[in-house]
Formats: sequence, structure tokens, C-alpha cells
Amino acid sequence: MTSPLLKRKAYSYADYLEWSDDRRWELINGTLYDMSPAPSTRHQDVSWELAGQIHHYLSGKTCRGYAAPFDVRFPEGVRADDEIIDVVQPDILVVCDLSKLDDKGYQGAPDFIIEIISPSTASKDYVTKRQLYEKNGVKEYWIVHPIDKVVQRYLLEKGKYNISIHEGKGRLEVVTLPGLVIDLDLVFKEV
Repeated sequence: MTSPLLKRKAYSYADYLEWSDDRRWELINGTLYDMSPAPSTRHQDVSWELAGQIHHYLSGKTCRGYAAPFDVRFPEGVRADDEIIDVVQPDILVVCDLSKLDDKGYQGAPDFIIEIISPSTASKDYVTKRQLYEKNGVKEYWIVHPIDKVVQRYLLEKGKYNISIHEGKGRLEVVTLPGLVIDLDLVFKEV
């Protein structure tokens, strides 16, 4: 499991910008998390297929998709780098408010986020990030388990997530992106 590193009162995005690019980090509530090691081949296969289906859907639309590493900053009403204490790198995300894009990534809540479970990140994705995404207004959040072939979908309704669990076969609609239906048979096909 990834764990908090370099214990200190709290880190900010300004600190994050000073760190070496040779490792990936996330910052949640001022706590530093190491993103190493690199994801497994199965994780990457699932990510590639999901990103491909989303990319195809977004063609000709104004929303844009991104894959890790791509920084998402949750500013909680602040804009200064030294005040932002939440910076994550979701596996896949879609944003429709392009005014929040900048050269550093995205500042605000993406419309749709997918995290693909790795053994080292599972508890962070299920608990810490789910709470962060809910608090910051991410409309739809999927946790994809590549080994168990399960998708947990969290939909934001009245400030709280409603969860539904889907077996990894058939087709699953992305509610926040009308017309996008993910073919789970292709996502979870064995290579």
C-alpha cells in the first residue's frame, strides 16, 4: 500500500513543484504519497482500453480526456500554489470546463475520474481519494479492479456519492457523459 512519506505538518503544491520528476507523487490533505512502483501490465492493458474508448467518444466534442501522469489540483477556494494541499494523478479523467486547464494540469473537479486498482494503491483509491473526490464535487468516479473484473461507480447526488457495483461484462454507461457507453468485455478481455 502506498503510504504517507516524509512526515511533516503539511505540504503544499508549491513544495510539490520543487520535487524531482524521477518519481511520481500525490498530495492529499497536505500528506505526501509515493506513487511507485509503476503499474502492472494488466493495469496498463485495462487503462489503455478504457482510454481508447473514451478518446473515441470525445472526438469532435469540447470535453477533453487525460491519463496519468496529469496533475489535478483541488484548490478549495484558493489559487496560490503554497495554499493548495491536494494534488492527485488519476489514471484517467475527463474535463468539460476547459477554463480550469493550464500548463500545470487542471485546477478543480474533473467531470469523470477512473482509478484502476493496484495492490499498492487500493486503500487510497477506495477511501482517501473517494472522500477527496466527493468533497470536491467530482460528478462520477469509477474504481476499476482489473483482476476481479469489477467496476464500482460513484455518482454524486446532493453532495454525496451513491455507489453501484458492476460485473465486468456487457456495457456500462458513463452517466456524466451522455452517449458514452464503455464495453467492459473489451476492457477486461484476457490478452
